Amino acid sequence: MLKYRDLVFMAMFCLGHLNAFVLLPSQIRLSTPLSKPNFQVSLNAATDEKAVKDVTGEELELMLTEWDTPLLVDAYATWCGPCLLMAPEFEAAAKELEGKVRFVKIDTDKEPEMAGRLNVMGLPTLMFLDQLKAPEGDSEGEEGGDGQPMAVLKDRIEGALRKDSILALCEYHFFDGPRPDQVM
Repeated sequence: MLKYRDLVFMAMFCLGHLNAFVLLPSQIRLSTPLSKPNFQVSLNAATDEKAVKDVTGEELELMLTEWDTPLLVDAYATWCGPCLLMAPEFEAAAKELEGKVRFVKIDTDKEPEMAGRLNVMGLPTLMFLDQLKAPEGDSEGEEGGDGQPMAVLKDRIEGALRKDSILALCEYHFFDGPRPDQVM
């Protein structure tokens, strides 16, 4: 936790007044004593609640057997520029569709075997997955030989997308919405 004098120092430094106005704590005289600030400063933004979950290959395999909601997978790498540009867009789309679509990310550098199994050739790669639905009147085709629900790949896109395009594609693939004219 930062102390009050550290906050004052950081504020002066950030505002560019460091050279013009520097006081040591022993030089500060106040007529009334300072009370302890009633706020906390967090320098770690990672504590914010994320709508996108970073998963391992094993976790992704488990998710492919649970079909309460459709699944959108972002295969990415930490060194990939387009991946980094798309990350906040992907997060924003996940927050908007929270509870309707599961958004997950898998780091292809940490999970090369799974990236190979998913045939990831370019980054970022978005995979729109849903449960295989049987045709009307046919009860077979919804489950694999082991009784597990089967996944169907509805679409696969390589390259960064904006939030609006991600939302439009989710609407089209998962909720029978209109086919998007353009994706950017």
